[in-house]
Amino acid sequence: MQFFFLLYLACLGFIALTVLYVFVLAVAGLLGRADDAVAIPETPVVFRKIGVLVPAYKEDRVIVETVSANLRQAYPADRFELIVIADSFQPGTLARLNALPVRVIVVSFETSTVAKAINAALAQIPDDQYDIIVVSDADNLMAPDFLARINTAFGQGWRAVQGHRVAKNLTANADAGADAGVAVLDAISEEINNHLFRKGNRALGLSAAIIGSGMGIEPGLMRAAMQHLVTMGGYDKELEMNLVLAGHTVGYLENALIYDEKIANAAGFEQQRTRWIAAQWQFLTAYLGRGLTDTGRGRFGSFFKVAQALILPRVLLLGLLTLGTVVGLLSGNTVAWAVPLGTLLLLMLSLLLAIPAYLRQRITGRELLLIPMLMLRFARAVLNIRKAFKTFLPTAHTGSHE
Repeated sequence: MQFFFLLYLACLGFIALTVLYVFVLAVAGLLGRADDAVAIPETPVVFRKIGVLVPAYKEDRVIVETVSANLRQAYPADRFELIVIADSFQPGTLARLNALPVRVIVVSFETSTVAKAINAALAQIPDDQYDIIVVSDADNLMAPDFLARINTAFGQGWRAVQGHRVAKNLTANADAGADAGVAVLDAISEEINNHLFRKGNRALGLSAAIIGSGMGIEPGLMRAAMQHLVTMGGYDKELEMNLVLAGHTVGYLENALIYDEKIANAAGFEQQRTRWIAAQWQFLTAYLGRGLTDTGRGRFGSFFKVAQALILPRVLLLGLLTLGTVVGLLSGNTVAWAVPLGTLLLLMLSLLLAIPAYLRQRITGRELLLIPMLMLRFARAVLNIRKAFKTFLPTAHTGSHE
């Protein structure tokens, strides 16, 4: 019995350390500022040539609409190009895309992944054709000044930056009941990540975390970092890690907005999290050793990237700490309930600090009641990760937006 109690305390200790790390990042995100807080444009302005890669798998419902919208950038039309990487599209969709002033690269794989699509496109792009490569999802809408802000950052010397991805479909789902609640919670999760692992990281002098879209990277760096990827659905984590291992820092542009459709139903939430958890596990098994080796050489950036991947998903943390508190109270042991309860309260404070005001106002009883259901969905996602090791689980998009 004593052995199990010690094991229980060891697990609590690990969780408490990760929550303390989250708290430090939450405070840092409040006190620090993003890399475009003071953006001084070049004089005269140099408009770098930007290639926007749009990897898309069976996105016939949304691709024409979003590509058409993204052509309307406040950036010289001859200095950027949208490149749709079309995987498994209908002939009619390809015809409509070819009628637009965009480049279409048709790809086909036995097992499709975003990384394969991007590498296939990079293989067809000459090394000197673009100064910056940007990645945008098939459903993403770039703010009109998005590319201009990316260009300004490169004028200040950045070679890799991550934009600010925000939800685009909250108003559209306002009357959709539980689906709207899931979308709000997913949007909150995204903004917490922005606060902690992008703004918070930068405040501590660390590299901002890369998401799957909205980043701008120098082509040579991206080609090198995209080689020999091993995860099925987490290319962004590997891309980021390889940049850090090569000695580069990713900046965070809080004002460079790119709008992303958030998950609006529980089934989609579960499938997406299954893919993410599997990717996180594959990332850890592939890069834990390299991160520790790099740390032994006095380069701590990669250590923090590995530490970030060790943090359990927040929904799971909330569930485990709540369960631990209840079990501790039933056991009658003060330490057994006080430690998880204290850690749970610190986690809740950290998350509250990281949620922007405009989303805090969207939290109602509906969203709070959905959290236990999402905890169960997350538990199922953990049990189903083997499925994500074998096949890519894409997120379905509807094209709904504000």
